[in-house]
Amino acid sequence: MSASTPASSGPAPSHDPLAGVDEHGTMAPKAYDALLLASFGGPEGQDDVIPFLRNVTAGRGIPDERLEEVATHYRANGGVSPINAQNRALMAALEAELAARGIEIPLYWGNRNWAPYIPETLEQIHADGHRRLLTVATSAYSSYSSCRQYREDLGMALRSTGLEGRLEADKIRQYFNHPGFVEPFAEGLRAGLAEIRAELAGAGNPEGRLHVFFATHSIPTSDAEAAGPRPLAAELQEQTGLAPGEGNGADVYSAQHLDVAEQILQLVPEAAGVDWSLVYQSRSGAPHVPWLEPDINDAIEELVAETRTEGNDGGALAGVVVVPLGFVSDHMEVVWDLDTEAKETAENLGLAFRRTPTPGTHPAFISGLVDIVEERLGRRPGRAAVGCFGAWNDVCAPNCCVKVMRDGTVRPTVAAFDAEVGAPTR
Repeated sequence: MSASTPASSGPAPSHDPLAGVDEHGTMAPKAYDALLLASFGGPEGQDDVIPFLRNVTAGRGIPDERLEEVATHYRANGGVSPINAQNRALMAALEAELAARGIEIPLYWGNRNWAPYIPETLEQIHADGHRRLLTVATSAYSSYSSCRQYREDLGMALRSTGLEGRLEADKIRQYFNHPGFVEPFAEGLRAGLAEIRAELAGAGNPEGRLHVFFATHSIPTSDAEAAGPRPLAAELQEQTGLAPGEGNGADVYSAQHLDVAEQILQLVPEAAGVDWSLVYQSRSGAPHVPWLEPDINDAIEELVAETRTEGNDGGALAGVVVVPLGFVSDHMEVVWDLDTEAKETAENLGLAFRRTPTPGTHPAFISGLVDIVEERLGRRPGRAAVGCFGAWNDVCAPNCCVKVMRDGTVRPTVAAFDAEVGAPTR
């Protein structure tokens, strides 16, 4: 939490949580008095790994023996997830930018799966005298795990702590197409292409064929089908003639990624003529449950086989540049699944390999997030966005990214037209 004088205590303001929301889900400015950085969380040492994974997989009945198989990634890194240090750096950068703009609102940090947990953080926010909270999540796209689950985290925390009706909690829009998120990836792709071309030139293959893989976290096909506003999801299926899981662009989640990839490429003329594709990584769960494909390792192997076929006009693949456009920072899925596994796959096939940076604390990204905060405070006119979708809605549509739990229930949320969690009345 940033140092500041606590807000005065007293009754919470009376309000209608949907007051000022237009038909598109755009929220009129509010006088927020606290900010929350909401993230996934991760272990801080070897003793934390299995308890952390139990939190991640809660309700699935996965035994510790199975969890230990997944724990290998964390064990190899000393039991420490990189995401914690990255979130601390992100908080510091955001606090500095807020201060530079004269925004005197304290910033707190809460996680879904590890300390500091969101419920305890909300209790601290309320105890410090704050009553109107705006949340910034470390996920940019629309899906259950990257948007709605954070809204559920807030809704369930308000109820479990008894703060429902005493603390208002909103969330900023998904920022996948904000220039501040897109531009760091373009900068990284430009540098990555230059580096890999120099490497190939040094190896005597200056015209070597390249391919850009835009990588994101895979999600279950059922989650892809549920992602985003229902009318838009139906429109994308009609446009593509495909069902979610049958091809990229047939669902809101993959369509957002394709759009961002195209925006990145428009900013990088050095990528002209280079083939590219959207691929997935980090799938988990039961093998019989379908997830979005292709997996990045399979895609690399298949492309090598295709381009090394006799008579191929484009020449054999010589190198790949991986752009992790689905991720905000270099956490475990990036460090292990890309920097370790995908790199190993490429190098075993004789390919040059470059993985470009995530936004992290890039100045454009930090500035972009604070721009969105200023939008919600009424300090910044307009709603910056690039690509075909326009600025995403502040308040989610009914049944957006909905997920029915194993017991047949749907968890309570905030920041949606159909949110069930009550708002402060006093």
